[in-house]
Amino acid sequence: MKIHLLMSPNLKIAKRPWLIFLTGIIVCIILLFAGRFAIKKTSTDDYCISCHIHPDADDSWKKSAHFYNKSGVRVHCVECHLPPKENSDYLAQKAKTGLKDLYSFYFKDHKSFDWENKRLLEHAVTIVSNESCLKCHQNLYTKGLSTEGGTAHLYYEKNAESLNLQCINCHLDAGHYNPNYKHEKMKGAPGLDTTALNIFTTPTVVASFSNYTEQVPKTHVSFKMVAVKGGTFKMGSPEKEPFHKKDESPVRTVTVSPFFMGEVEVTWDEYWAFFASTMSEGRVDPNEVMQHNANAPDAVTGPTPPFGIPDQGWGSGKRPAITMTHYAATVYCQWLSKVTGKHYRLPTEAEWEYACRAGSETPYFFAGDPKKFSASGLRSKIFGTDTTSINGYAVYLKNSKGKTQEPLFVKPNPFGLKNMMGNVMEYCSDWYAEDAYAKTGLTVTDPKGPSDGKEYVVRGGNYNSDAKDLRSASRDFTKTVDWLKTDPQQPKSIWWYSDIKGIGFRVVCDPDPSIISK
Repeated sequence: MKIHLLMSPNLKIAKRPWLIFLTGIIVCIILLFAGRFAIKKTSTDDYCISCHIHPDADDSWKKSAHFYNKSGVRVHCVECHLPPKENSDYLAQKAKTGLKDLYSFYFKDHKSFDWENKRLLEHAVTIVSNESCLKCHQNLYTKGLSTEGGTAHLYYEKNAESLNLQCINCHLDAGHYNPNYKHEKMKGAPGLDTTALNIFTTPTVVASFSNYTEQVPKTHVSFKMVAVKGGTFKMGSPEKEPFHKKDESPVRTVTVSPFFMGEVEVTWDEYWAFFASTMSEGRVDPNEVMQHNANAPDAVTGPTPPFGIPDQGWGSGKRPAITMTHYAATVYCQWLSKVTGKHYRLPTEAEWEYACRAGSETPYFFAGDPKKFSASGLRSKIFGTDTTSINGYAVYLKNSKGKTQEPLFVKPNPFGLKNMMGNVMEYCSDWYAEDAYAKTGLTVTDPKGPSDGKEYVVRGGNYNSDAKDLRSASRDFTKTVDWLKTDPQQPKSIWWYSDIKGIGFRVVCDPDPSIISK
């Protein structure tokens, strides 16, 4: 009798370990080749382009210096938007970027994308690898590099790590061509053709405390000033106010005297008139400039031309002038005072908040809950943000499309002033101190802030601000080091900031005492 032993399949394989090993090797080889094929396939320009939703992305790339240049060298998408392949995190970054793009492609509403915002430097630095820039451009001192370029690259080498400088800070259009971006020093003074415009010969005569339109002599420029009656108000915010900050306390009872205030922020038309009248063609020692302007009886020395076009390609005209320093804004007021015979200046912080509140004691001069307006926090992610009322009064994150807007974009507050809360942050004359309110009594008249300091107060939000920062009591301050970090000049410019766009100012004019007495 024969006994047949039936062996299970698992037992057969167990007795053949070489088969398991060989199978594993084959699977690994297949996975390796499949993975390499997938990486290669998904790294081609055509593959990247197949996922593009932005209508101008491909066209702007093909017009850029990375695609169309004298050397004929073409830089591919992954060579800019991913770290170098030899980096340990290359695959992780590729997977992360790919999954994010696929999710956006299939599950997000492409019509809701703010394409203007995605062209800005603030977004570009998040999707471009600086390590890849340096791998390709190993020699920063190429043949034909200008003196200014050499100075800038030397500054980059010395400060890249400490200031977190990126190549794209100065070369924003290298990968995607932008006709409005100029990588060069501005030449001359921009402005309108004045041959067809009325040139004012005399300033406006103000005979009563009422709104007036100022005329700037020898220019075509005019602007509206609003008469703001003096009064008493509660300055600051109570602790229970949503998004209250420590530097908004304690709430004080403040009385301000009557003043005139610009209906809108100083526009490019107004600022270019000042620039054309006072500009310095070449760089002048800042200390000499400031000493001259402090003592000049008849004339002021104005800004040197900035690097690039400071309007960011958004347009000049009635849009607010931006990127000038606090000192430049102060000199503008000095110049305006000389040419009009009046006393123009920056508003005090108390005047600014009084004008912004326009008689209100709520977070905004109109009804609304900051928590419902704000896009920050879990609540907004669940319930969305309420924009029905705030959109009509402020240019901010939710309606600006990533840039400043003209005055007609919004309605005025009850005092007749436009965009006090948004569009651009506005300079005040006060030095900033977190405890400035606590250093005075709870009842004060015409406060002017601390006697000295390191940074100045700025008020209001800008085109990229969340609604919580548009509250009437919200305070901020200049950040000189951060706003000049990519300026390679030594000493730094006293006229133009290199790293902030949403900053500007509006003017105040002191009324003649005889007008007030009437």
